[in-house]
Amino acid sequence: MKVTLFITCLVDMFQANVGKAAVEVLERLGCEVEFPENQVCCGQPSYNSGYVEETKGAMKKMIDIFQDAEYIVCPSGSCAYMFHEYQHIFKGDPVWEPKAKALAAKTYELTQFIVDVLKVEDVGATFNGKVSYHTSCHMTRLLGVKEAPMKLLSHVKGLEYMELPGKENCCGFGGTFSVKMGKISEQMVDEKVQCVEETEADYLIGGDAGCLMNIGGRIDRKGKPIKVLHIAEVLNSRV
Repeated sequence: MKVTLFITCLVDMFQANVGKAAVEVLERLGCEVEFPENQVCCGQPSYNSGYVEETKGAMKKMIDIFQDAEYIVCPSGSCAYMFHEYQHIFKGDPVWEPKAKALAAKTYELTQFIVDVLKVEDVGATFNGKVSYHTSCHMTRLLGVKEAPMKLLSHVKGLEYMELPGKENCCGFGGTFSVKMGKISEQMVDEKVQCVEETEADYLIGGDAGCLMNIGGRIDRKGKPIKVLHIAEVLNSRV
């Protein structure tokens, strides 16, 4: 099975280890992974800030770049959902709406692809430690991926799962929201960090790099000993 990796800006610029882990997991599961080097931002930051028309150029570029992909896999629920959003943005456009619908039909978040397409729930990972999981807003509420991460984590040997209180609450990132509404965002992420502390987990795991960067940054500023990891890194662990 051939998979085309949509890496996302944050993973590309700040969390390359997440991209490597995602590739290694997919290859171990029998996928042939290709990476279009000319991919750019999906346009979500500017689109969510209200610059719809100005963002369409980037969207069209991404549609063209991935048009020949068999499956598109993304280690971010938020960015994967943006590919699904294209079909609504281009609704009524005789050229771009059909292309956007075709793009959405073959785009999956990483855990969603592993569980729903590859039909795998045990990737053979081993990870020793107490782990809690942050359910990001876009991934769960918009993309609808809720069970796949839990199914995969439940089969990781050595992992002790700790339920996160208020897991449905936003961490305060929200893309440009954290910049525009910094004071509110700070209170939201402080609440999230407090909830993580209550679990007494050693690690906080998530499926969206933006959320993890936000929560992890606040954990570091507060001097907490909790480590933050992307779920791809856990699924790729052998220790």
